[in-house]
Parts: sequence; C-alpha cells; structure tokens
Amino acid sequence: MVSRLAGIDCGTNSIRLLIADFDDGRLRDVHRETRIVRLGQGVDATGRFAPDALARTRAALADYAALLGAHGAERVRMVATSATRDASNRDTFFAMTADVLGAVVPGAVAEVITGAAEAELSFRGAVGELDGEAAPFVVVDLGGGSTEIVLGSEGVVASYSADIGCVRLTERCLHSDPPTPQEVAAARAVVRERLDAALGVVPVEAARTWVGVAGTMTTLSALAHNMTSYDAGAIHLSRVPGSELLGVCERLIGMTRARRAALGPMQEGRADVIGGGAVVVEELVRELRARAGIDELIVSEHDILDGIVLSIAG
Repeated sequence: MVSRLAGIDCGTNSIRLLIADFDDGRLRDVHRETRIVRLGQGVDATGRFAPDALARTRAALADYAALLGAHGAERVRMVATSATRDASNRDTFFAMTADVLGAVVPGAVAEVITGAAEAELSFRGAVGELDGEAAPFVVVDLGGGSTEIVLGSEGVVASYSADIGCVRLTERCLHSDPPTPQEVAAARAVVRERLDAALGVVPVEAARTWVGVAGTMTTLSALAHNMTSYDAGAIHLSRVPGSELLGVCERLIGMTRARRAALGPMQEGRADVIGGGAVVVEELVRELRARAGIDELIVSEHDILDGIVLSIAG
C-alpha cells in the first residue's frame, strides 16, 4: 500500500520540504523544495533567534503546510538542527511550528534532534542509491551551523557533529567583502581545530567513498560542472575530482558576494555564506586525501530529508 509522507528539515540556513510516496521500501518524490530563511541569523553571537528570522521561517512553513494539505500528506515529521539546539528562545520556535503545522496535521510540531541523530538520518538518505561495493562511505552533511561527518556501510559506524557550518563560520570570521587573507586564515584555523576533533572520533581512514550532501556541496558541484543554472537531476550522484573542487572553492572564497550571486547555479541567499562552506570543503579535501587516499567527491541530492521521511515510513 502506498503511503504519502512528508519530512521538513529546518536548519541554520534553510528550511526544506519533501513530500514523497513510500511504496515497497522506496521513496518516490512528489514535491521537493528548499528556501533559505537564515533561521540561525546571529544565534552564534547572541544565543537567541532573531524576530526577523522567526518571521521568515514562519512564512515559509505556512507555505509548506499548504502544500501538505494540497498533496494529501498523511504524516509529517519536522526536525530542527544546529541553530535550534543553540537558541535559548527555542520554545517560541516550537510553539510557532505547532501552530502552523498543527492546523494541517493535528499534533504535528518540530522536534530538535541531536547531532548524532542528524548524522544517522543524513547517512540513511545519502547512501540509499549507492553501490554497496563502494562502502565504507564517509558522508559529510555541511549545513549552516554544523557539519556532520559519518562513517558507515550498511549502517553508521561512527559520527561526529562539528560546530562549523557556512553561516556560523561566516559570522564568526569572514566579515569583509571579499574576506581578507587574515580572515580566511582565521576561518581555516577554526575549521582545522574542529576537524581534528571530529576525525579523532570518526576513523575516515577506513572509508573508500566520500559523499557530500546539502546546499554548499550541491552548489560546488554545479559550479565545477560549469552549469549555467541549477539542475538537481544532473547534480545528483555527480562526481568532482579533488583538484577541481579545490579550484572552485578557492575562487569562491576570493569573490565578492555580488560576483558569487551572479553565478548561474547560486541560490538566492547562499552567496554571502558559501565562502565559509568552501573553507570547510577545502580542509576536508586535504584531510581525506591524506588520511584515506580519497580524491573525489560524490554529491547526492538525497540527504537528511529522505532520511526523515524514511524514519516515519514504518
């Protein structure tokens, strides 16, 4: 029997929706959408959600709730990640989600999940279509507030949630436009410190394949493949050699925000923070080369959203 299910992922930078039909153990997309709302605006510095950020998120969630009703979703699970874990006024956020979602799916409300749970869901969504012979996989979910690094084959062996995301790193270090060499050096130092801790927990030396998910990774792949506009179908399971990835990252870091925004595949609202994400990716390329001999990134459009929906499919 086919079930129509929905997942919502509310991160530091974006809020994303997947409505899918679950049949015979597999998902078939009905509607997939991403909006950049910057819920985590200023949270790293203030520890609180800004009123404007909550208003932007509520507006997007109201549209998503209307889509749930229009498509007849039977169940929905909404998860919130890094920014919500850090915000002291998160109860205001939860009350808002209960009000908006509950009007369509009675009792629905967002839930904050741990970094470990986020890693598990991301891994499940990312590797579902990959050949098991390419395992073990190291899956990297580079978000706005945190980066999840997960090692596994059929299931998760080890994971770590590092508090280095594109929004957090930009707000903390990359203040100029374009960033100064000193700012970039400071960002690299933060990333190296956090990655050193992460890779002390996650033995990436055992990995054979690197899989990247979320908006920074997919945008980098689009740019590496010289796409003039964003094409999710072409990006899904695309491959980027390490040298090309480093080249794209270096160019992005050195660009002004206006130049980044003018790039065809660049989603509105991502240009000001993708430089921070590029710093994280550069350091990952170097670490995975040195530790595991991996010099290629596979980019998946399927990620935590798919994992969220699969988690309620049973």
